[in-house]
Amino acid sequence: MNLLVFSSTLSIAIPTILLITSIFLRKRCTQDREKSSPFECGFDPKSLARVPFSMRFFLLAIIFIVFDIEIILLMPIPISLTLCNTTTMILVPTTFLLILILGLLHEWNEGALDWSK
Repeated sequence: MNLLVFSSTLSIAIPTILLITSIFLRKRCTQDREKSSPFECGFDPKSLARVPFSMRFFLLAIIFIVFDIEIILLMPIPISLTLCNTTTMILVPTTFLLILILGLLHEWNEGALDWSK
């Protein structure tokens, strides 16, 4: 019985002590407008909602997603080289990379990757 009382007292005392110390030791921070606001696409959430969207930001995000997916699609190729015909497994990724490189060169020539403008 004595052990039961001790364990129940301890199970109440420890969370209470932790709660009280967290209240006294918490950070006293000032409210910063930039840190307390959510960040989305470079927009200021406290301004007008009818601000024109940056097409350069959108194009760069799409290019990033395309090359992210490209990496995911190219990852299983070394493993499948042992399972399939070698010439097919070399021809398919080479064609895939060639199409992506041509697309990247087109974007570069169109100026979508130039942020200095």
